[in-house]
Amino acid sequence: MRDSVWPPRRHERGEACPATAEQLMVEVAKGDQAAFERLYPMVAGAVLGVVRRVVRDPAQSEEVAQEVLVQLWRTAPRYDPAKGSALTWALTLAHRRAVDRVRHAQAAAEREDRVAAESIDRDYDAVAEAVTANLEREQVRRCLGSLTTLQRESVVLAYYGGHTYVEVAELLSSPLGTVKTRLRDGLIRLRDCLGVA
Repeated sequence: MRDSVWPPRRHERGEACPATAEQLMVEVAKGDQAAFERLYPMVAGAVLGVVRRVVRDPAQSEEVAQEVLVQLWRTAPRYDPAKGSALTWALTLAHRRAVDRVRHAQAAAEREDRVAAESIDRDYDAVAEAVTANLEREQVRRCLGSLTTLQRESVVLAYYGGHTYVEVAELLSSPLGTVKTRLRDGLIRLRDCLGVA
């Protein structure tokens, strides 16, 4: 510690400086920088301890503790010794500021998560895929309609029904070679209709 409370410093006018934290706070409220310099080591460690228990992160804890000590300097005129000790007041300010920092960090993280979740293009892609699939199905139906009845039956049984060429031939009571020819011709017409290279 750079300064100790005892022996008390002397003002320029020769009278003794206040020795207790409460007396120092009263002087700080009047803008006495020397009183704040003496008060600082009396409360800084405890302020940092409270903040660190709440915030947890050492670097942020030091930042918040520094903010509290600046706040202590700025709001010193509001301190009332009749309501409690200077240390209790400083620790109350520290706890409030630390809780505010944690809440702010949580809110920021939740906002980032929400924005990230909203920016996922999954819903858009699903809609686009459904529209594309519907258009493609409609085009396939139209092109199937342009085939002859025998070609359409062969293609539908083989590609939509999952039947082999032999099974298609049996189902249509047609020779295997005829079915293969119908399928080949039907697929060529479908390719041309769909514009597939």
